[in-house]
Amino acid sequence: MYNEINPDQTDRTGGLPKEESSRQSHFIARCRGWAGDFEKTHHRRPTASVQTFGCQMNARDSEKLSGILEQIGFELKEEEDADLVLYNTCTVRDNANQRVYGRLGYVHSLKKKNPAMLIGLCGCMMQEESVIEKIRQSYRFVDLIFGTHNIYKLAELLYERLTSGSMVVDIWKEGRDIVETLPTERKYPYKSGVNIMYGCNNFCSYCIVPYVRGRERSRRPEEILEEIRRLVDEGVVEVMLLGQNVNSYGKNLETPVSFAGLLKEAEAIEGLKRIRFMTSHPKDLSDELIQVMKDSEKICPHLHLPLQSGSSRILKIMNRRYDKEQYLALAKKIRTAIPDISLTTDIIVGFPGETEEDFEETMDVVRQVRFDSAFTFLYSKRTGTPAAAMENQIPKEVAQARFDRLLALVQQISKEMSGRDTGRVLTALVEETDRQHEGMVTGRLGNNIMVHFPGAPELVGQIVPVRLLESRGFYYMGRMEEQ
Repeated sequence: MYNEINPDQTDRTGGLPKEESSRQSHFIARCRGWAGDFEKTHHRRPTASVQTFGCQMNARDSEKLSGILEQIGFELKEEEDADLVLYNTCTVRDNANQRVYGRLGYVHSLKKKNPAMLIGLCGCMMQEESVIEKIRQSYRFVDLIFGTHNIYKLAELLYERLTSGSMVVDIWKEGRDIVETLPTERKYPYKSGVNIMYGCNNFCSYCIVPYVRGRERSRRPEEILEEIRRLVDEGVVEVMLLGQNVNSYGKNLETPVSFAGLLKEAEAIEGLKRIRFMTSHPKDLSDELIQVMKDSEKICPHLHLPLQSGSSRILKIMNRRYDKEQYLALAKKIRTAIPDISLTTDIIVGFPGETEEDFEETMDVVRQVRFDSAFTFLYSKRTGTPAAAMENQIPKEVAQARFDRLLALVQQISKEMSGRDTGRVLTALVEETDRQHEGMVTGRLGNNIMVHFPGAPELVGQIVPVRLLESRGFYYMGRMEEQ
């Protein structure tokens, strides 16, 4: 538990503290009083289930939400038949929204059996006005709604719901304070995400993120580094630095700091073994960053570099601010400096106006760069973005046929690329026991590829040398070597 709070040392009766962390600690203590009464009445602790949709930043937010709930006195569980169910939502694609509506239908049936059950919604989807209106009208059984900018206010908003008995809605259009000092319940004891910035200034024409996450706000480097040090003291060996575009980190600070500069500082932290980060935007990936990665002993040789399209014409309409030739030159520069690096990407198929020629440009980039893996998506119209109002929306059957062709190429190349280290000894962070084979464990290599090998459960959380014996397409079978 990161930043555990002692509720017995928090004054519940005095005036509200002005400092935000102290204010939220105050409400955690108040809610803990409710949890204590619940336990006396029901002879058990109240249960809570936090369900996460979307990206790694959402997953990190859910760890914060879980930490707050545990401090209040909830017992966390995976299943949704809990006394409090909280959905941390994503809205990058429309099907993410539909999944949430589907879950609400299911959890409503549970609430009918347990009317005291509390249902909460938070995250990116809640930043859309049309969503809030729909929930108010069609999902009146929801108790608590908040967005991306005030995740840290969970205890305060929950207390308001408990005392008012009516739906609480608290949505901010822009972020205010960055509060990172509240409890966090990490999913893994040996690795952790660390938010270094929030929001995005890029406004790609297809993307809803800048509208729901707000403009870029960077955390101060000293706060980030102090958080990493605390995590290392708790046993963390690998951190993932998170931001919508980490290459933009530090530009809005009073004293600007580059992302490469932050990485150098993080590398100097004793006890930290591995550093990962995502996501990088090709438009501002600097030579300084490439050099820092090349010289580093801790930064993992993996770079996620979203392409989105290989057509310079489509990239311009997407407002990506680079063209095909610039992307290819950047990929070549990275591979020349760091030959063993794993390059992964995102690609959108069927963007409005995409012609067969445009699509073939994307296929050409995939063939030239030879990505280790790629997340491929059919274009999803997001209301409120410029692309949603564009003419020449691509027929679904045309986009699907192109998607299938791209996926086949990506998988073929990925299979070839992932086997290139066969026979080598590389280090792997053991993440879990193998779920399918007794006596085996699963580790993640620095290049983000998985390896399965014989090992005891006690290895979980350790970084060990593994000889890669056989490539199985997208993962390896291996053998641990003597250290």
